[in-house]
Amino acid sequence: MTDPMADRTIRVLVADDQSLVRGALVALLDLESDLEVVAEAGSGDEVVEVALRARPDVALLDIQMPGRDGIAVAAELKERLPSCRVIMCTTFARPGYLVRAMDAGAVGFIVKDVSPEDLLEAVRRVYRGLRVIDPALAAESVMIGPNPLTAREREVLASVDRFGTISEMSAALHLTEGTIRNHLSSAIGKTAARTRAEAFRIAEGRGWLT
Repeated sequence: MTDPMADRTIRVLVADDQSLVRGALVALLDLESDLEVVAEAGSGDEVVEVALRARPDVALLDIQMPGRDGIAVAAELKERLPSCRVIMCTTFARPGYLVRAMDAGAVGFIVKDVSPEDLLEAVRRVYRGLRVIDPALAAESVMIGPNPLTAREREVLASVDRFGTISEMSAALHLTEGTIRNHLSSAIGKTAARTRAEAFRIAEGRGWLT
């Protein structure tokens, strides 16, 4: 039986806040006879509106963009344009990002140092209904396990990088100093860290904070 999708040009949206990277991706995709970039976006806030107009088959989304992050955008695209299949294409190979992206509805997760051939193949594979996940990151994600931090622990721990003292964190987050200390203590224990600064580095490196 002939595959009805085989002869169709795959319509692609590229979203990345770095103009140089976005331009390189667009140029690479447009060189292929079966791929066509139909839309671009430079911030997370633009993506859904642009996608609803252009109706892409596949969206390549960066994670960290101005405005909404790519994972939040993926979740909205799944709801409002379910025919569009999302690949996260990011510099940040973090297990926490992978888990959250898959939970949000992404069907692909690749890092930006992937070869051009593998990126093109990823677009074609997800268009055909398959999943594409960086194998090393998938293995690391399984080894590390799910994010153990609660939403409040993530909020408090993320503030470690912005505020120097408990009192500053307390004022900024509108929580008592005792509550801040309790959440930090719990986060330190869950990350097997010795200090709150080390707990922040571990959680940030695993993609557990955003």
